Amino acid sequence: MKQKTLTPDEARREFFPCMSRGAFYTALRLGQIPALRVGRRFLIPRAALERLLADCGPKAAVSP
Repeated sequence: MKQKTLTPDEARREFFPCMSRGAFYTALRLGQIPALRVGRRFLIPRAALERLLADCGPKAAVSP
């Protein structure tokens, strides 16, 4: 069974392998990647990240 939350490094490796670590953390801080902040740590819910990527598919690119 897959983990429900990922660390930023795990999420970047699995979902954004070509993105640099710095760019990924910048996107986290700007709220462009859904994440929970626990103290100084980020936890990324797998379901929210999968939803975000699904919404960016071909249907999202078509304007009504």
